[in-house]
Amino acid sequence: MSEQSNDTNTSSNSGGRAPRRILITGANKSLGRETARALIEAGHDVWIGARDPERGAAAAKDLGGRFVQIDVTDDASVAAAAETIAAAGGLDVLVNNAGILGSKSPVGETTPDDLREVYETNVFGVVRVTQAFVPVLAKSEAPVIVNVSSGMGSLGRTTDPERIESKIVGLPYTSSKSALNMITSQYAKAYPEMRINAVDPGYTATDFNAHSGPQSVEEGAEIIVRAAQFGPDDPTGAYLDREGTVPW
Repeated sequence: MSEQSNDTNTSSNSGGRAPRRILITGANKSLGRETARALIEAGHDVWIGARDPERGAAAAKDLGGRFVQIDVTDDASVAAAAETIAAAGGLDVLVNNAGILGSKSPVGETTPDDLREVYETNVFGVVRVTQAFVPVLAKSEAPVIVNVSSGMGSLGRTTDPERIESKIVGLPYTSSKSALNMITSQYAKAYPEMRINAVDPGYTATDFNAHSGPQSVEEGAEIIVRAAQFGPDDPTGAYLDREGTVPW
C-alpha cells in the first residue's frame, strides 16, 4: 500500500484520463452538492445520491447529473442503488459523503443511543455502502473510494492546542470520524488495487455549523474533488486535506 509522502502537492486531476462514473452520497446539498457540481463541470458522469427523492432529483436536474435514491442506513435502499448503477454501466468512484452531526450534549450527558444514531450513518452507513459497491467498483480499471472525514476525527489535531479542532469537545461526531479513518485504512489494505482515502474538507460554512465556518463550500470540496480523480499512482490509505497530509 503506497502511503502519502511528505510532498503535499496532491494535485492529481483527470487530465488526459477518461471521464469517471461517480456516485456521491448525500449529494443534494452543501459539500456533496458542490463536489458533484465541480466533478460534472470537469466532465465526469456523476450520480447524485440522496435519501429524499424530490430533493435529490431536483439537485441532479440543476447540476446535470443523474439521480439515485440511497439511504445509507437502509440495506434494501443501498442494494437497490448498487443494482441500478451496475445496470446503467458501472462505477469508477464512490464518494462516501453522507453524514450527520448528531447530539451536541455535554460529554457527561451523552448516551450510547446518541452515539448509535450518529454511527448508523457516519460509520455503519459507510461500511454498508462500501460493501455493496465493491463488486461494482472491482470492474473499473481505476477504482477509487473517497471517505469524507473531518479534522475532528484526528487525534493529532484535536489534541493540538494551536488547532481549532482542540476547542470543541463532544463524543458522537468526533469519535465517528475517528472510526471512519480506521475503516478507511483497513479497506485500503484489504483492496490494494483501489485508491481508498479519507479526506478532511476543513472548517467549511455548511448546515452542520450554521454556516459559521471560514471556508466556502468550494474550498471545502476541493480535496474531495481532487481525491475522486486519483489514479493508480496516487496515494491510498492516506488522510488528506487541501494542504496535504492530516495527522491521524
